[in-house]
Amino acid sequence: MTSPAPDRAWLEKLRAGAIQAPLRPRVPLWAGESVIGSVEPDFLHQIALQPLADGHHPLLKEERPEGLGWRLMGDVTTSLNRVATALHEAGLAGAWRNEQLAVPDQLGHRKGTVERAAVRPLGITTLAVHLVGQTPNGRIWVQQRALDKANDPGLWDTLMGGMVSAADTVETALARETWEEAGLRVAELRDIRYGGRLSTRRPSTDGRGAGYVVEDIDWYVATVPDGLVPENRDGEVARFDLLETDELLRRMAGHEFTAEAALILADYLGH
Repeated sequence: MTSPAPDRAWLEKLRAGAIQAPLRPRVPLWAGESVIGSVEPDFLHQIALQPLADGHHPLLKEERPEGLGWRLMGDVTTSLNRVATALHEAGLAGAWRNEQLAVPDQLGHRKGTVERAAVRPLGITTLAVHLVGQTPNGRIWVQQRALDKANDPGLWDTLMGGMVSAADTVETALARETWEEAGLRVAELRDIRYGGRLSTRRPSTDGRGAGYVVEDIDWYVATVPDGLVPENRDGEVARFDLLETDELLRRMAGHEFTAEAALILADYLGH
C-alpha cells in the first residue's frame, strides 16, 4: 500500500538502531561444539559456581586462554536452567516468567530450552511474532503497552507482538498471542499473510546492563473485519487505537512506538 513518506533521516536512524554492537566485548557461550549465546568475559564470575556443581562435574567452564569464552557442561536444558536460577538469585536476570524458550545454535539448530529471564544476559537468540492489523479501508489497529510492562511501558506497538515459546511454532504463537493480547481469533481475520522478518541486535539492560538482545521477529498482516474490535485479555495492553496512515507516521516519527513496531510498520507501509 502507499502512504505519506516519512522523514528519510529518521527512518535511516531507526534502521541503523536495529543493529548495534555490544556496549562491551563479549565472548561465546558454548555447548559442545555449538555456540548458543554470548556473555561479557567476567559476567559469569558474578554467580557462585559451587551451587551449580552437578556431582563432580561443573556446569560451566571458562575456556583458556582468555577470549575463547565459556563452555556449558552436561545436558543443555538442565544446565542452562540451573545457570538461569543462579542469575536470578544474584539479581542478574530479567523478569522471571516461568516460560521456556528454545535455544538455537549459530546454525539455527535447537539445542535445548531455557527460562526466558536468562536469554538477554546470556545473549541467546530468541524468536518473536508480530501482527499488523488493517481494516478493509486501510486504517491500522495499534496497541499501547501496559504502563507496568518491564520493557517499553506505555509505548505503542503493532496490534499484537509476543515471544515464541519453546512449546510453540510461529503459527501457534501467532494464534495464542492474538487472542491473549487482542481478544481476536485468527479464524475471524481475513487475508492473513507473512510480511517478513526483522532482525535486531542491540544492548539490553538485563543482567545489570550486561545483556544483549539477539532476536528475529516474523511479522504477519491480516485484515480485521469491520465490527471486530480488539479487547485485551492478559492485562498487558493499556488500550487500542485505530489510526489513519498519516497519523500513524506522525506518532512513529515522534518516538511514540517501540523501535521494533516502527520498523515493522515502516516495512508494511512500503518505506
